[in-house]
Amino acid sequence: MATPINEFHLTCIIYLFFSALLFGSGGMCDSVPGIYILGDSLVDVGNNNHLPLSFLKANFPHNGLDFPTGKPTGRFSNGKNAADFLAEKVGLPTAPPYLSLESDGKKLANTNVTVTGVSFASGGAGILNGTKFFFQSITLAKQVGYYSEVHDQLVQLLGSDGARTHLAKCLFFIVIGSNDIFAYYHKNSELPRQYTPQQYVDLMTSTLKQLMKRLYELGARKFVVTGVGAIGCCPVQRLKNTTNGCMEKANSCSMEYNKGLQIMLKELKLESSDINYTYFDIFGVMSDLIQDPQNYGIKETKEACCGLGNLKAKIPCIPVSTYCTNRSDHLFWDLVHPTEMVSHVFADLIYSGSRRYMHPINVQKLVKM
Repeated sequence: MATPINEFHLTCIIYLFFSALLFGSGGMCDSVPGIYILGDSLVDVGNNNHLPLSFLKANFPHNGLDFPTGKPTGRFSNGKNAADFLAEKVGLPTAPPYLSLESDGKKLANTNVTVTGVSFASGGAGILNGTKFFFQSITLAKQVGYYSEVHDQLVQLLGSDGARTHLAKCLFFIVIGSNDIFAYYHKNSELPRQYTPQQYVDLMTSTLKQLMKRLYELGARKFVVTGVGAIGCCPVQRLKNTTNGCMEKANSCSMEYNKGLQIMLKELKLESSDINYTYFDIFGVMSDLIQDPQNYGIKETKEACCGLGNLKAKIPCIPVSTYCTNRSDHLFWDLVHPTEMVSHVFADLIYSGSRRYMHPINVQKLVKM
């Protein structure tokens, strides 16, 4: 008696059929079959919308003003963010928020989307479990835990060998660390009493290394990792300076973390030779944007586009806030996040940028490995 084809088998057949059409007999060596996003609000595409206790959400105006629908989506942006643009670059749909895949308490109800990627990113998340803003976010450790569930689903869907082959070609985009440094320099933080800045960034990198090793154990082989930007120059940090200048302590901490991060990535490669990665020097890009904004068509690098008060950073971007009419000439959308245009610049550089910002290679070369 023939065994009936269940949903998983049917999805697998459809996936393999279209893979053959798209990639031919040469396999998927020059393509990206999926992209998995881990990180914070810079790449959150709506996970925080599903966190009942989180106040850190962007599901209200004026967020999403320039998104194709013209409506807020949960992205901390006037439009798309770097996760959207990178997916476009490699020919994939934006990975959906993991928490949106739950249906009647059953996770991963739509198995098709798990093949092309999932986003676990959460606004306010940090590398360290103690880094949580506004009561609730998905820590990086929890995000990796969610990914393990997706991994198990893929094994069930594609088989062990199929899942291993598939994931080895996927991109794992990691954008996180800013909130950990914000937490260290928060006015009520106890962290400076527990750690020196160097000890703290060392803890960040060692924690991230362990989590990346866990991703490796679960099939990840190609990593796209961003450093921490010049966060001391964002509007809310400038408010702490009487001259509205950048907060150099935060920037210095970011630079030290970025140095440690690059060393850690080289160590990972030495320990597991089949790992390949690209590191994005977002700090260097932001510094160049601030020092030579005209080169990028930017006019305003200090003041947020959306908000109220000094630098439009006294009150965040909420429905009663005012917003600029030309978002493309602002570096910052709100008190900490870049505009859609700047996120597009970031994604362009991540995909095809030179060694000035991408080490040791860019994504365009990474996907061909």
